[in-house]
Amino acid sequence: MSRIRVLIVDDSLFMRAAIKKIVEGDPRFEVVGVGKDGAEGAALVASLKPDVVTMDFNMPKMNGAEAVREIMRTKPTPVVMLSAHTREGARETFEALSAGAVDFLTKPSGEVSADFQAIGPRLLEKLHACAGVTPHEVKPARARPPTVDPSLTTWPPTGPKVVVIGVSTGGPTALTRVIPALPADIGIAVIIVQHMPAQFTTTLAERLNGLSSIDVREAQDGDKPRRGLALVAPGDRHLEFGDKGILKLTDGPEVNGCRPSADVTMKSAAKIFGRRAIGVIMTGMGKDGAEGMAAVRAAGGKTFAQDRASSAIWGMPRVAIEAGVVDEVLALDDIAGKLEKS
Repeated sequence: MSRIRVLIVDDSLFMRAAIKKIVEGDPRFEVVGVGKDGAEGAALVASLKPDVVTMDFNMPKMNGAEAVREIMRTKPTPVVMLSAHTREGARETFEALSAGAVDFLTKPSGEVSADFQAIGPRLLEKLHACAGVTPHEVKPARARPPTVDPSLTTWPPTGPKVVVIGVSTGGPTALTRVIPALPADIGIAVIIVQHMPAQFTTTLAERLNGLSSIDVREAQDGDKPRRGLALVAPGDRHLEFGDKGILKLTDGPEVNGCRPSADVTMKSAAKIFGRRAIGVIMTGMGKDGAEGMAAVRAAGGKTFAQDRASSAIWGMPRVAIEAGVVDEVLALDDIAGKLEKS
């Protein structure tokens, strides 16, 4: 079997060496080149034709987003961004994801991470999953403040149906094709469980809000789902429902290696809302959400999964489908319409 060809782009000599050591230590990969800035990286993609690229953001000549945009224009190739675990790093990462990057990984301790080896297994997992993915550029978001009144709804029997969307790798791009397609007067409440670190979910919510007719924001303790509102589970917190559907954010242990976990939120939704709950599993690695979908279905709710053809990574949907807990398999661009009619 041919090895996965990797191009490394980073302006730090130390980071280039650290990434190269990790990648070359796995026989599934070979490093075909290294670039010291965004312009050189984009040129090397065109000449070397790698299967996947690691890309830093803060670089001379072209930053990471500019380099990704150039790559998408000349030779579309999967890119995994290496990001700072900060608020500014989150903004930069979403700029690159909007330009067409497939996924990202946060550096453990800043731009130059002496302990980068610690995330080596996760980097290799992402490179392996993203190689071969077809990248897509996303239209830019507009600035729009949320107009949220979380006190409008009581539970049950007067509340709307509650949709819990579980999504991971490829999720930010996929969500920009689902949430903005929902009309402002939609009669459902939406909860998004995107596998993503703290800081990044705030930025995700802001970007989706800027693209959408419905309101989107990061969830807070004490919120209530309501029609026309999408709440994003905060990074590093589980989202559950308490009495009368009031949201609770918890610091419980990771489930399926994730916090937030779609399983946690979906099981809680099934318990509180019963047949009013709807489970949706979209693109992502791993198995998170399959047990939650089973709980929703057992409670009388509906379950949908993204199909293989439109998924960046057909892992989470596949596991749920093979477990027999999915009512209908849908193309990405059909999900919003199905939710509107549910």
